[in-house]
Amino acid sequence: MPSELFLRPSRRLRRRVPARLAPLAAAAGLALAGLLAAPLPASAQAPAAAAPSFDIPAGPLDQALVRFAQQAGVTLSMDASRLAGLRTDGLRGSRGVDEGFAQLLRGSGLRAVRSAGGYVLAAAEPASSAPAAAQDAASLATVTVSADAERGAATEGTGSYTTQSTSTSTRLNLSPRETPQSISVITRQRIDDQGLTQLTDVIAQTPGLVVAQGGNTGSDSSPIYSRGFGVDTYLVDGVRQLNSGYTDIFQTYDIATVDRVEVLRGASGLMSGIGTPGAAINVIRKRPVAGFQALVRGELGSWAHRRAEADISTPLNEAGTVRGRLIAAMQKSDSYIDRLEEERKVLYGVVEADLTPDTRVHAGFSWQRMESTGHARGGLPAYYSDGTRTHWRVSDSAAADWASSYRRYGSVFAGIEHQLAPDWKLKATAIRSWTIYDEVLGYASGGNPDRFTGAGVSLWAGRWAADPRQDTLDVQVTGKFDALGRKHDLVFGAEASRATYTTPGYNLWYFDGWSSAIPNIHLWNGAWPAQPYNPANSMLTSDERLYSAYGTLRFRPADSLAVLVGARVTDWRRDQSTTTFRTGRTTYNDRRETGQVTPYAAVVWDFSRDWSAYASYTDIFKPQNNKTASGDFLDPQTGASYEVGVKGSVLDDRLNVSAAVYKAKQDNLPVAIPNTFAPDGSAAYEPKSGTSTRGFEIEVSGEMQPGWQLSAAFARNMTRDRDGKRLLTQVPQNTLKLATSYRIAGIGHGLTVGGALRWQSEIYSDDMGPAKLRFVQPSYAVADLMLRYAFNPRLAATLNIYNVFDKRYYNTTGNSYWGAPRSARVSLEARF
Repeated sequence: MPSELFLRPSRRLRRRVPARLAPLAAAAGLALAGLLAAPLPASAQAPAAAAPSFDIPAGPLDQALVRFAQQAGVTLSMDASRLAGLRTDGLRGSRGVDEGFAQLLRGSGLRAVRSAGGYVLAAAEPASSAPAAAQDAASLATVTVSADAERGAATEGTGSYTTQSTSTSTRLNLSPRETPQSISVITRQRIDDQGLTQLTDVIAQTPGLVVAQGGNTGSDSSPIYSRGFGVDTYLVDGVRQLNSGYTDIFQTYDIATVDRVEVLRGASGLMSGIGTPGAAINVIRKRPVAGFQALVRGELGSWAHRRAEADISTPLNEAGTVRGRLIAAMQKSDSYIDRLEEERKVLYGVVEADLTPDTRVHAGFSWQRMESTGHARGGLPAYYSDGTRTHWRVSDSAAADWASSYRRYGSVFAGIEHQLAPDWKLKATAIRSWTIYDEVLGYASGGNPDRFTGAGVSLWAGRWAADPRQDTLDVQVTGKFDALGRKHDLVFGAEASRATYTTPGYNLWYFDGWSSAIPNIHLWNGAWPAQPYNPANSMLTSDERLYSAYGTLRFRPADSLAVLVGARVTDWRRDQSTTTFRTGRTTYNDRRETGQVTPYAAVVWDFSRDWSAYASYTDIFKPQNNKTASGDFLDPQTGASYEVGVKGSVLDDRLNVSAAVYKAKQDNLPVAIPNTFAPDGSAAYEPKSGTSTRGFEIEVSGEMQPGWQLSAAFARNMTRDRDGKRLLTQVPQNTLKLATSYRIAGIGHGLTVGGALRWQSEIYSDDMGPAKLRFVQPSYAVADLMLRYAFNPRLAATLNIYNVFDKRYYNTTGNSYWGAPRSARVSLEARF
């Protein structure tokens, strides 16, 4: 049965004539009343500009036609079954609409024909009359699929380094320019260009974010910072992940299944209810596409890196109303660090169905496994016993050969989207996710070696494990209503999450009858001392619940002005108990926060056709898992975050530009106490109140000209205590990140050259080593290169060279954990 695809004109083509500015108070009252009003007719549409410039990459024909119609601002009706398996060489440069359709459809046996409602696809034979085209269009009216329901949010197949819309900030589906906070999107094209395979790879490339890596990837000693705050807010498809507070486990999340990663910098109260003003990382997974497409990729690289991926999306019925997608990936690799080996496996499946023209459902599963041996939570000591610096090779490992990390991620999920009215939609999502981790710790970071004998180094050993399970239900309603003669936006909803686990507890760091001493670190190969006997000594249970209701109103008193107000009301509780086997005693720790309101307010002013200015405010509230040296939990972090900025959407909305200045004030900021532990063996912290962080960020992302993609960003952040003393000196104040690619269409079927650059300013830590010296890592830059050659529209090879100048640098201060040296990967990709 044929299906129909309708594409609506873009935002630029729907501009309305400015109206008189009404008093804001009266407008807000009428806005609420407008919810009860009948739906209004669709807004008028303006004609598309002549001969716009297009960037449609080679690929599946159905996706190329969707993108072309969106960029051209025309309506296209097409039979998805006719396009199954068809591909196109793409389109770049300025074209008229008819000419653009003709080039994309060349060799397909199809053509685009003008009709009363826009364009329809017909057979390539010359049409005898206009009524024949109209008859062809009528035959396509069985099923309707809205292609811009997400306003172009999906990035797969676009070839772009930016996106048309995002909802991570306010839950409203807004363009980056309309979003009154700093948000960056790492698109699928950029992920593929740079060969990014896990979430930390993405984070390292994200503007303003820093990975202070003090151990192997995924260690809790490798925190992520944004705007001077630790990042612990992770979302999958917009759903907050609780996972017993051990959020570092998401660092090793494989992104073969991911369409894009949206990173909101600043407070994220509307999205999560609780969180710091650092950042929220939202992983958006791939969904089925309209027609058939398949991808197979193989990859080889330095240190015995081997990776294979397969990705198939296909209609599951003749009409294309039921679609499925299956993704699998496997990876094995050694490392530039001795004894470290990793293995990954990924499997993901999702089915999507259009039950009616107004109702779409989806359901799926996701499963990942990651195992590593020779895993170290830290690096080798940075100082000899005489106070001078050690000089280890980049490959020298601090890991015992029995140390390991075992992780599983799994989820089953389902959702429904229902069009309640022309401007109103209901969306509900249910997810059950689970994580299993078992970390056997053994790393030689203790003590300071004698320069000559190598004695004096000790091994930190221990184990932690858990299997947190989370159930989440999120229901939201979005829509538009009419007040004062214009349309306004509203989203409201509720979310309920519960995360539980029961797990054995183990000793950390010290064990009866076991010596942690390494006789000679210069001769050490990780084999001794042997793993300590460490049976479970307690049983821990945890039950964490988060209930919240939220809403955001985007009021438009004038075409050039938007006022956003919102709030989230949150109830949070965590009940924990620990039973000690030796004594049989059970201790309880119950914490809860009730009725916590997180307000949000912002204003966006379009002061020209392509440029906007904005200001936003939100509160900060975050219960903490960090403990003091006595074992008490720190009080919740509280404060406020402010941001003002300018955003632009230029070059026919292909390039997004932003600049922001921000400031946050916070109490109970956790600051780690060096070499100090809580009674349970976890790192000890002290709270700092009256702290402030301020800074600015500049970002450009998108297409500079046909074939040239660019992402460039500079960020500066300063965090100080109430006395003006700098905090978090191990985090750079300044970072610069650049990624670019250029496609040369005239060489073969397309040669793409590109590269990336990461630069950061100096970092340091004081009172290090026996002589209490300052450990300094000077500013440094790391450059990467990329080359892709398309043999034909279906087959391409890519070469990535990382750290091309083989720069040596420490990832953080405090120990000798080196960054990765120069390496290379080559991949061969076939598309069908």
